Amino acid sequence: MPANPQLQLIDYQDKSINLSKISQSKPTLIYFWGTWCPICSITSEAINELATDNSYSVVTIAIKSGSDQDLHSYLNEKSYTFTTINDQNGEIFADWQGQVTPSYIILKDSKMTQGLTGIQPLWSLKLRLWLSDAF
Repeated sequence: MPANPQLQLIDYQDKSINLSKISQSKPTLIYFWGTWCPICSITSEAINELATDNSYSVVTIAIKSGSDQDLHSYLNEKSYTFTTINDQNGEIFADWQGQVTPSYIILKDSKMTQGLTGIQPLWSLKLRLWLSDAF
């Protein structure tokens, strides 16, 4: 994890997201993805289900996925309801030292407990979040 990643962000609907505060009560999954990423089209289904479950906080960061309106249209078309930050220029992803999509980071108490990439099934994400909460 980078030394000083941005933890205070604004979602594509102009709502303030404080990752530090969110991760204090329970582990938070941060999901880096793109509308253009073919693997993300598979993994985003599990992320949406996890976010809908409300057992853990989920914040997604859409990398270089167009304007806020483009992103809004995409999310509506796919029926995704997860919280999304529009990283139009990839600056947030670079700040977090991201290399590939999809990427996942689990934050607990503002600290990264896990980082992973690629296809992750829902059960694996739930287990990793539970482990971050338990230990």
